Amino acid sequence: MNILIVDDDSELLEQLSLSLKKKHYGVETAEDGEKALDKIFEIPYDLILLDIMLPRLDGLSVLKEIRAAELNTPVLMLTARGDVEDRVKGLDYGADDYLAKPFSMVELMARIRALLRRDGKRDPILKAGAIHLDSISRIVTWNTVPLNLTAKEFSILEFLLHNKGSVVSRFNMAEHVWGNDFDPFSMSNFVDVHIKNLRKKIKTHGDSSIIRTVRGIGFIIDE
Repeated sequence: MNILIVDDDSELLEQLSLSLKKKHYGVETAEDGEKALDKIFEIPYDLILLDIMLPRLDGLSVLKEIRAAELNTPVLMLTARGDVEDRVKGLDYGADDYLAKPFSMVELMARIRALLRRDGKRDPILKAGAIHLDSISRIVTWNTVPLNLTAKEFSILEFLLHNKGSVVSRFNMAEHVWGNDFDPFSMSNFVDVHIKNLRKKIKTHGDSSIIRTVRGIGFIIDE
């Protein structure tokens, strides 16, 4: 499996390259958007890790060029914390997934494995039981009935569904949803409050057990 990493942070490029090579992936790198396109149109890749903030040509423009050329290579966008607008644009332009910086290597590897299993078929719908979440339209339904979620509730549910089958810690959840705005001292119960409200909305439609609490750690969605 060959992976192209596109990022202008040389230290991050080196770290990701070493980590992926240890997992026996073939790795190529590019530090700007123009070099990335040159490589993408020259060599077939199984997956592209693409930062949004790039010199010469930004990541969203690179993504548009890839999809305009009808290349279905899975693309995992790397975004800044809390930059929801760029995430939505990326998904609209044809990204398969996104991951906010800074991220854990464990989560990155899980996302990579999931994308490679898709075999190039992009599906923006995340599912668990009767819950369907469309990461592009940002519509969530329970047995086709729309759920009216706040932006934070949507982000929490989406993050849990992306990590379905794995426990997500409260801290990682808070970092993902609130980014640099999260203060562990003054906002320590924010995640629990939003999880409680999310469960109430799901329970209204007959199922409150989809999000399970793992005592002392965090939360999990497992079927």
